[in-house]
Amino acid sequence: MQHSDFGPGASGHLSEIAPFWGGAYCFDPDPLPPTWEFPADLWPVLNEANKQLMLLEGIGRSLPNPAILLRPLRDREAILSSRMEGTMATPRQLLLYELDPREAASEEDPRNMHREVANYARALDYALTSPLPTGLTLIRQLHAILMDGVRGKNRDPGQFRRQQVAIGAPARYVPPAPGRLQDFLDPFDAYLHLERKRYDPLVDCFVTHYQLEAIHPFSDGNGRIGRLLLTLMIQRCCGMTQPWLHMSEYYEADHQQYCDRMYRVSTEGAWSDWIGYCLKGVAQQATKTIERCDRLRTLRDEYYDRLTGKSASLRLKQIIDGLFKAPMVAIADLPEAIGVTYPTAKSDVAKLVKAGVLAEFPDHHPKTYYAPEIFAIAYEGLE
Repeated sequence: MQHSDFGPGASGHLSEIAPFWGGAYCFDPDPLPPTWEFPADLWPVLNEANKQLMLLEGIGRSLPNPAILLRPLRDREAILSSRMEGTMATPRQLLLYELDPREAASEEDPRNMHREVANYARALDYALTSPLPTGLTLIRQLHAILMDGVRGKNRDPGQFRRQQVAIGAPARYVPPAPGRLQDFLDPFDAYLHLERKRYDPLVDCFVTHYQLEAIHPFSDGNGRIGRLLLTLMIQRCCGMTQPWLHMSEYYEADHQQYCDRMYRVSTEGAWSDWIGYCLKGVAQQATKTIERCDRLRTLRDEYYDRLTGKSASLRLKQIIDGLFKAPMVAIADLPEAIGVTYPTAKSDVAKLVKAGVLAEFPDHHPKTYYAPEIFAIAYEGLE
C-alpha cells in the first residue's frame, strides 16, 4: 500500500501494523457519517436517480406476476457480482445446477463455481425474506450462506476475520488490523440502526457500501457481501416493495473504475465522485430494467397468443408463467408441479415446443427444456 497515496483529505488514517506481504500500514476509516456535505451540483443527478427508481417501482408493482422480473434480476446479480471476483458461470449453468445441485466431484469440477453463484442467489433470497434488521447479525448470516461448501469455506464462514488481509497483488489497499476490527464494526452497526441519517436514503446506501468495503470484515467474500447488502439496503431504505434494482451489472462493466472510485474516497475523501458515479448507475440500471420488464411482459402475452390466446388451457398458461420464474423445465418435474400425469406433462411440453416457446436443452438427462426467447431477454449479454 502506497503511503504517499493518502493525503490530508483522506477519509481515515494510516496505522502501523506488523510488517507482512501487504506492507507495514493499514487504513482505518473514519466512522460514519463522513464530514462531507452533499454538493448542489449532484442534486439533479440524485433527483433523476430517485425518479427512475420510483418509475421502476411502479412498473414492477403493476406486473401480474412479479417473478417475471424478480428471478432474472436475482440471477443476473448473482452471476455478475460473482464474476467480479473471478467466479464464472452462465445462466444455463446456474439454472441447471439449481435443478440438480449435486456436490462437485473434485476441486477442478466447474460445479464448484456454479455452487458459488447459486449460494449468492440463496443468500440474496434469505436477505430479502429475513425479519432481522440490517446489521452485523444479518451480515454474518449472509456470509455463512455465501461461503457454504465453496472456496474459502475454511476461512470462518459467518465469522469476522482473525488475520490481516490485503487487496491486490502487490497490495493496493490494507484494511484495519484484525485485533481492532470490532472498533470499526461496532460504530458501523450502530450507524446502520440509526432511524434518521444525514443524507438522502439512496445516497446513504452508497456511503454505507463504501464503509463496509473499507472495513473488509471477512477473510473472503467481502465484495459479494457488500453488493448483496447494497441490494437489500436500496429496497429497505428507499421504500421499495421488491428488490427491483441491482448494481453489479453497472459495476462489472468497468470493474477498475468501481475500485478506483472507492479507493479515492479512502485516499482523498472523494465522496462526490463516488456518489455521483453510483447515482448515475442507479438511473442507468433502472432504465435498463424497465426496458427488460416491458420486453418480458410483451413476450408473455405473445406466448398466450401462440397458444390460441384466451382459449389456451389454464395448464399451459401455468407452465408459461412458471418459465418466467425459471426458464428451464424437466418433464419429470411437471407432474408434481402442476398436478398432472407424466403423459399429460409430456404432451404439454410437446405443444410448447411446437409453438416455439420451448426448445430441448441438448445432451442433458433427464430431458430438460428451456425458453430461448426468455433467455435472450432476461440474460442478455451473459451467455
